[in-house]
Amino acid sequence: MTGRDPGEPHRSATSLELFSDLCFVVAVAQASTSLHGALTDGDYGSGALRFGLVFFTIWWAWMNFTWFASAYDADDVMYRLTVLVQVTGSLVLAAGVRRAFEDGDLHVITLGYVVLRTALAALWLRAALSDPTRRRTTLRFAAGVTVCQLGWVALLFVPGPVRLPCIVVMILAEVSVPVWAQSAGMTPWHPHHIAERYEQFTLIVLGESVAAATVAVRSAFDRHHGTGSLYALAAGGLLMAYAMWWLYFASSAYTLLATTHQAHRRRFPWAYGHYLLFASATAEGAGLAAYADHVTRHNGAAPTAVGAAVTVPAAVFLITVWVVHLRPHQRSLAERIPFPVAAVGVLVAAWSPVPALLAGVLMAALVAVVTVPRR
Repeated sequence: MTGRDPGEPHRSATSLELFSDLCFVVAVAQASTSLHGALTDGDYGSGALRFGLVFFTIWWAWMNFTWFASAYDADDVMYRLTVLVQVTGSLVLAAGVRRAFEDGDLHVITLGYVVLRTALAALWLRAALSDPTRRRTTLRFAAGVTVCQLGWVALLFVPGPVRLPCIVVMILAEVSVPVWAQSAGMTPWHPHHIAERYEQFTLIVLGESVAAATVAVRSAFDRHHGTGSLYALAAGGLLMAYAMWWLYFASSAYTLLATTHQAHRRRFPWAYGHYLLFASATAEGAGLAAYADHVTRHNGAAPTAVGAAVTVPAAVFLITVWVVHLRPHQRSLAERIPFPVAAVGVLVAAWSPVPALLAGVLMAALVAVVTVPRR
């Protein structure tokens, strides 16, 4: 495990990475379902907070494995077995998502994280033994992962009232580890491979969003045999999903990662900024599902609040995909203005009788504004 060649031609994701992604899909689906339940119950603020914290553990586990594999994927028997241990940890983590979300019980999700991160620390130690030129960096990664994992275990014994501040501290510690480790030297990550992996996870969260919304709308149609509001919701949800896909893939991440984003000061904001992008895409499905429940069950929630559950994730996605992924490609003010304008319009759509449809039309119009000049 001496490190992959960053200039290796035709480097792409392996079947093992794709299999690992399928297991992370389970955790993403659990997080989306839990957020849907919170929104349906009118628990908007704390539900969004719990979703953000739970989704961080899923995204962070995926991202750490992705960047390690880009640098040190040996694809031998030992590597495969260790990655399968990580996959097992991700499935245990997924099993604990609902308990962590609804009851604040972190035992199962922490157990999954222990299994997953212990395997990752072992991989970093193996890299340290095999790659003496980057030993300082790999040992820092191994130490940071281990210390943070001990911190998560210690969190189980922290009293409830002070648990949230401690979680914030742990999150800051986690995101600091790669910055601290790579200050001693960069690992040999592959730009095309990383771009492809992020694109694949984008498809995962968009697919989960579509699946969650489809199940909810289908159930709503079964209960009410169709209403105008449900048809508007279904059409708007499709337009939003199509627009999110189109905007993300409007420009290649590889172009950035192979050139300007080789430097730490640009690469880390790009990599970390995708948290909001992935989380908002996942939350969109939960918001659409909650709005379908509101239309058919008339649960007494304020229409604007339920509409915001649809429009806020879409606006966050628009701003994030623009700032992190598309703005570096843009050179003129005319190219940049449409995104914040569209995001504001999508937020205002929460006050509309058909928030999903209006937001979808606005996002489709943004796609046209972005695409037509290029053609």
